[in-house]
Amino acid sequence: MVFKGYCQSLYTCTPYTAHMKFKKPWLLVGCIALCLAVGLIGSLFTITGVGSWYSHLARPSFSPPNWLFGPVWTLLYILMGISLYLVITAKKKNKQAAYYIFAVQLVLNLFWSILFFGMEMPLLAFIEILLLWVSILATIILFSRISRPAAWINLPYLCWVSFATLLNLAIYLLN
Repeated sequence: MVFKGYCQSLYTCTPYTAHMKFKKPWLLVGCIALCLAVGLIGSLFTITGVGSWYSHLARPSFSPPNWLFGPVWTLLYILMGISLYLVITAKKKNKQAAYYIFAVQLVLNLFWSILFFGMEMPLLAFIEILLLWVSILATIILFSRISRPAAWINLPYLCWVSFATLLNLAIYLLN
């Protein structure tokens, strides 16, 4: 009985309770849809590149199979949308910088696909993905000031882009 009361009071006192309940589901869906839309646009360039140019490139031994990229990116875009939702619904002020850097990293995310697959420019894509990595780190830092869960949710994204940066560099060097 005491444990149950403690858990209930702990749950109601947790600052992230409102986020866990997703009180504005339409906003959550909108945030996720925004991020998935960026991924969808980027995939239009990726699909054409993978089917032609990319398949002829020398790739490093640690290059994952092509089928893995779609599910991983879909999950990452969903997580990005959830993190944006957590920041929007957080009861903090001065979120403009966080919104701005989030938008910057989304645009850089899209342009990497255009540069690498659409324009077939791995060196320029590598330089751009370095900027993307920095913008993701900045997003995590700014989001952490507003909502720690929003920041933590973006760590898999930073890890995957770190791996993609190494892969991009290896492809450039091998070709």
